[in-house]
Amino acid sequence: MQFTTSQKRVSAWLLIGFLAFLALWLLGPVLTPFVIAAVLAYALTPLVDRLDEVGRGRMPRLLAVIVVELLLILVLIGLVLLIAPILVKEVPLVREQLPVLFDRLNASLTPWLEQYGIYVPLDLDSLKTRLLEYLNDNYDAAVASVLSSLKVGGSLAIIVVAYTLLVPVALFYLLLDWETFVARIVELVPPRARPAFDSFTAEADQVLGQYLRGQLLVMLTMGMYYSTGLALFGLDLALPIGLFTGLAMFVPYVGFGIGLIMALLAGLLQFASAKALVMVAVVYGSGQVIEGLYLTPKLVGTRIGLHPLLVIFALLAFAQLFGFVGVLVALPASAVLLVAIRRLRAGYIRSNLYQS
Repeated sequence: MQFTTSQKRVSAWLLIGFLAFLALWLLGPVLTPFVIAAVLAYALTPLVDRLDEVGRGRMPRLLAVIVVELLLILVLIGLVLLIAPILVKEVPLVREQLPVLFDRLNASLTPWLEQYGIYVPLDLDSLKTRLLEYLNDNYDAAVASVLSSLKVGGSLAIIVVAYTLLVPVALFYLLLDWETFVARIVELVPPRARPAFDSFTAEADQVLGQYLRGQLLVMLTMGMYYSTGLALFGLDLALPIGLFTGLAMFVPYVGFGIGLIMALLAGLLQFASAKALVMVAVVYGSGQVIEGLYLTPKLVGTRIGLHPLLVIFALLAFAQLFGFVGVLVALPASAVLLVAIRRLRAGYIRSNLYQS
């Protein structure tokens, strides 16, 4: 059976794609810091280029890269300092206030059910005891695990330190020589395929750029909204929880869910009443409506065109294949794949195979 030139070309690209996927799957832990650095470099390169253009002749690109990377490090440190007060304040309160919450729940829920003729044997005391034992045992185990991992030779400590050092270094060189890396990749594309390749990369870059810029604006806007809404209800941790919820929305559904749970837990510990449920329902319910019906269509647009079910599938699939990094790159990578699928579909419809 003889293969045409077009079939051979398609087979070669499919083989290259399969080998690339296999390498990513097998070398996932090793490639993780480089993938993180590459994603950050793609997002930050326009800022470095802008500084390079503004200060051309006075600010070398090396200095622009250093400034941008220092700003990124300061932002990440700020996020850590933002989350730390939540953990420091809530974890001890959970252990202290949980018995009180169970006692109030038992005192209020049982009479309320009896008013409607519902008699349910709620053994809340036994549930409270078991839950406290579980929290205490797991808390001690978690502390012991962290302390043991911080010992010399601990694998977790080595991984954290390696990533902390390797990602900034890889990001520095990628930002410094981004155009060179891109040019060397483009050189590998055959000249006759260059127009199609340039068209595809231009469309993919437009989609990714629109997604990243729009998603950043949505995250900042919703962070301020959640912080303001929680503060109006009098929540002490309104600012850190609200900002965390907004920034964590970069991972759809997962970030919002974590923020909602944190707000509910903080509200129950502070108010110990139904006010916490009302607060979460009002603030997070209205926030989802505003974000879903106005902000995302307005700022992100519909060019990505991923159905909510496809978003969930992409998150789960990329997380299964590439771990935490897969969650971060799931939507951008899916957007690029969607561009490729659209082009393949258009080519198939125009082909003789479809029209025959």
